[in-house]
Amino acid sequence: MNFLDIADDISRRIEGMGDAVTGALFEPVVRLGVTGLSRAGKTVFITSLVANLLDRGRMPGLRAAAEGRIVAAYLQPQPDDTVPRFDFESHLAAMTGPTPHWPESTRAISQLRLSLRVRPAGFLAGLPGPRTVHLDIVDYPGEWLMDLALLDQSYQSWAQDTLSRLDKRADAQGFMERARAADPDAPHDETLAQDLAGRFTCYLGRARDSGAYDCIPPGRFLLPGDLEGSPVLTFAPLPVASPSRRGTLHREMERRFESYKAKVVKPFFRDHLSRIDRQVVLIDALQAIHDGPAAVEDLRRTMADILTVFRPGANTALARLLRGRRVDRILFAATRADHLHHDQHPRLRAIMQALTRDARDRAEFAGARTEAMAIAALRATVEDTIAHDGQRLNCVRGVLQGGTRRVALYPGELPEDPAQLLSPARSGAERWLDAQYDVMRFAPAPLSLKPGDGPPHIRLDRAAEFLIGDKL
Repeated sequence: MNFLDIADDISRRIEGMGDAVTGALFEPVVRLGVTGLSRAGKTVFITSLVANLLDRGRMPGLRAAAEGRIVAAYLQPQPDDTVPRFDFESHLAAMTGPTPHWPESTRAISQLRLSLRVRPAGFLAGLPGPRTVHLDIVDYPGEWLMDLALLDQSYQSWAQDTLSRLDKRADAQGFMERARAADPDAPHDETLAQDLAGRFTCYLGRARDSGAYDCIPPGRFLLPGDLEGSPVLTFAPLPVASPSRRGTLHREMERRFESYKAKVVKPFFRDHLSRIDRQVVLIDALQAIHDGPAAVEDLRRTMADILTVFRPGANTALARLLRGRRVDRILFAATRADHLHHDQHPRLRAIMQALTRDARDRAEFAGARTEAMAIAALRATVEDTIAHDGQRLNCVRGVLQGGTRRVALYPGELPEDPAQLLSPARSGAERWLDAQYDVMRFAPAPLSLKPGDGPPHIRLDRAAEFLIGDKL
């Protein structure tokens, strides 16, 4: 660590102490991070959470709302002027308009501040009048989290690990052939570098679109933003076994890899992730189960990897001074619970607990609180029971995405014991032996909201109580 890094760390700790004292005595600020892999439902979660905190008729599980202590809630300008604002209004219009549809998914970091006027309870109840609690919601792609593992890797170790993983995947062989044919010790050729980076990026995109759950960094290759086409995103893994030499393709790939860590990964951690107090990790567990044992095992490993990039622990004012901010509460939430009848929700939650066991144990050992839930941020179905072959089946009914006709779905029963899924996944089974789990994607249902009611959901109020209830 150089002098500038030390000075920056000291200044941020002093700033953190000031924030902690100010928050404790005047207007507390809770920074809530929301992340998850592609299509996990981050945008819908944030939009519905904010809408239901503004209109709290469907939030009985949030104690401050149930007790009527939230006097008012309003959106105001966010504190970080350089971060794009989360487009709450457009996303809410997409979900609740005359022709509802799912909003555009997360493609970059964004932020929103919701301020709540709350009458104090407990030992603060004697304070005169309500106080203000600010909720700063930070939305960012889960793929970016995987980049933080690069900070402890050299180019050579990253390249070897990445190539060994790609070598096992049939859809990566096009890139692998090109990488093997390249001579790392040849003079640097920018056209070749761009071709390799382009092929590598195309593979990452195909893997994401096919539902791969083990993310291969760099995550910013998939969501480049204004960095698209820049040298910092123009590198790829090459088979290398010796130190790089000046002017070679190997040396330039290595230099750009180090530049990516310094100019992309470190600022993301320093400016955003290191300032998070509470964290939600959204997981499309139903899709992984549908995709088979390999997808479930990939998801389990990814959840354990994601936890390693957070800094879990108690987040008292003294702790912030001594070691910086910590994430003191982490919620792992299985989304799309509305695609199952409610009698299967306890099984989905048990599967979530088993999938995230390694991650949760590590966080709790460090002093953080964790929880696993099955939720639906926007309920798109209604429950039904139908007769089939002399049996009564508990189903859900809704309009399939891209369709117009209401259909009933019976996805099959999740196992009561999560080991029936995790054991075949760990052992490398190719498919489920005695079950098939169907999954469909439903479109948002047209809504007619009563005054004071937010969009319908499943357990969003309980999620809010776990994440911010103690601050209210």
